[in-house]
Amino acid sequence: MPSVLILGGDPNAVPGMDGDVIRAALDQELSRFGDHAIDASMTLIALDESAESVMIAALSERDWDVVVIGGGIRKPEPLLPLFEQVVNLVRRHARKAAIAFNTSGGDSVEAAKRWL
Repeated sequence: MPSVLILGGDPNAVPGMDGDVIRAALDQELSRFGDHAIDASMTLIALDESAESVMIAALSERDWDVVVIGGGIRKPEPLLPLFEQVVNLVRRHARKAAIAFNTSGGDSVEAAKRWL
């Protein structure tokens, strides 16, 4: 069974967002992977000093086939340094994994399937 790791920003850590509603949508998307016979895991990071160690632990957990980097990490221009860090951590700690990008939290399955 192929394996996918989704890396995203923790919506509960973003001021002004309804984190619970967004988290429910992300969890629903995660459950869709099972419908496609894909073993998926999601790691949501806080935008603080813990981000790197949390990502390294998730990336090193197993040999992932695809790592999907969510828009909450790569779209906001002020997070460009974090996005660069994420891409380089994937290259170092999940060397065999393809890197995919979703357009929203609702199409991570399609993003991963492009590389499976």
